[in-house]
This record gives sequence, C-alpha cells and structure tokens, in this order.
Amino acid sequence: MASAVHLIRSAKLSDVAEYAYAATAPKDARLIFLAGSCPLDEGGETIAPGDYAAQAAACVSTMTDALAAAGATLTDVISTRVLVASSSQADLVAAWEVVREAFGAHDVPSTLLGVTVLGYNDQLVEIEAVAAVAAVAD
Repeated sequence: MASAVHLIRSAKLSDVAEYAYAATAPKDARLIFLAGSCPLDEGGETIAPGDYAAQAAACVSTMTDALAAAGATLTDVISTRVLVASSSQADLVAAWEVVREAFGAHDVPSTLLGVTVLGYNDQLVEIEAVAAVAAVAD
C-alpha cells in the first residue's frame, strides 16, 4: 500500500539538509502520535551507555515496533524530532546519521536537537515521531 504521506521540497530552500522541508497527509488520514522512542531493552535498562549511534539504532528499532503495533511503517512517518543529550555537534551528527540511514529515501521533515538530559539513566538519544496512514473504513 502506498504511503499517505507526501513529502514537499522547494527549489528556493537549501538542499544541504538531508530531509524534506514539509510533509502533508490527506484530510482523511489517520494520524499516529508516537511517544518518544527510547533506547531501552525489554527489562527497561538503557542500551549501549555512552554510544550515541547504538542508542539511535535502538530508538529506531523501538519506533519501528511501535509503528507496527499501530499498523504503520517508517514510510508512514510524517515528521520526527531527534533529541540528543549533548552539546557536541559531533554527537548529534552521530545519532542523526543512524536515523537518516534508517529512513532511506523517505527523508521526512526532521528536527535535530541537543538537550541537557533525557529521562532514563545513561540515555543519550530519544526520537519523537508522527505518522499518517490511510483511514480505515468503519
């Protein structure tokens, strides 16, 4: 099934950013708002303390599982916000590269933020997302 998400680009805006600048979904789309995906194992322990890339990968895995539970995939995501507990641009880029690779050609509008702290012990990365899928007839 084709994604309900339509990515929008503008020739007036820089193509340096590795994502579309906007996205839309049809008015009858069902929106899915995901909680922040965290790098936690099944026991609630933080995966890969100190490793930005590994935690980003764990967050993508968590997000993929949450999307599947809602009947969606990564190609249904309409926007993301990637939170990285660091003031170092290199750390933000390490996390971003993993997220960007996971989305491939579906380069959704995204915001990458450095934050002071996240909610779990040793947590360095969290990903928020919104997805849109075709509405299901009742």
